[in-house]
Amino acid sequence: MMKKSLIKDVFNSLTLGKLANWLTAFVSALLLIVNVRPVNMKSEPINLDQYKLVFADEFDGDALNTDLWRVHNFEGVRKGGYWSMDQASVRDGNLVIRTEYKEDGKFGSGWYTCGIATQHTYEHKYGYYECRCILPKGQGMWSAFWLMNPNVNRTDGTAIAGEEIDVFESPYYFRRGNASHMVTSNLHYNGYELQTKYQNVVISKLDNDPYENYNTYGLLWTPEEYVFYVNGHEVGRSSFGGVSQENEYMILSCEVDGAAATPTFGWSGHIERNSDPQNFCAEFYVDYVRVYDPVE
Repeated sequence: MMKKSLIKDVFNSLTLGKLANWLTAFVSALLLIVNVRPVNMKSEPINLDQYKLVFADEFDGDALNTDLWRVHNFEGVRKGGYWSMDQASVRDGNLVIRTEYKEDGKFGSGWYTCGIATQHTYEHKYGYYECRCILPKGQGMWSAFWLMNPNVNRTDGTAIAGEEIDVFESPYYFRRGNASHMVTSNLHYNGYELQTKYQNVVISKLDNDPYENYNTYGLLWTPEEYVFYVNGHEVGRSSFGGVSQENEYMILSCEVDGAAATPTFGWSGHIERNSDPQNFCAEFYVDYVRVYDPVE
């Protein structure tokens, strides 16, 4: 009986996950029509001389600082694959999060990647947050730099107690060529069920190949608004939901589109449509993460 119940739960989860993925893909396709903006490299860049560095991880050395970075939430099933700390390492001055198929993985056969976070180790409020990175090459997956607070799950209709702030997400590799050179910045609050509140702030089109080149993705968070940056240039701003007034922690992650550890089609495509999927792997390189506060 327990086995039948487990199979039923997995089936229901997969069915709902596929529906959510198709809905997300549909909304994403509409947003690609109305909300893409090239990064204006001629605009005035943010002046960090007006800020002081209060946090930095340059990912030097030969191992991840696990006193600072821990798996986000838990190891195990995460969307269309599994999260495992084995997929996060430090190499050549970079954090490297590797996404790949494992026949004999820690949780069985499937797609493995990781999300790491500073929850309980470094949580902060306001300031300028920046990540310098190279995006992973592959469809059916995406990397992200985001801020989070457990109060996002509250359903009181406000973001003041906490909001998911997606500085960038990278689901567009499947578009190929210059059309894939984009990232999206989003805000979420009020839980993740039907009552969730969501805003796509901007889809930023870069003037280089972000899967080959380092770029910086930044967020200026004030009590009044969020301002998003690419390579130091403003790309969008918002005060959606009222703006979080609480400490939040940082997350670096890769996700595989799907549900119940089974890949499906979603806003980033389908991971098994990459060439030679059983041997496919992609790596997310992060040069640094830094946080600045305004100089008083």
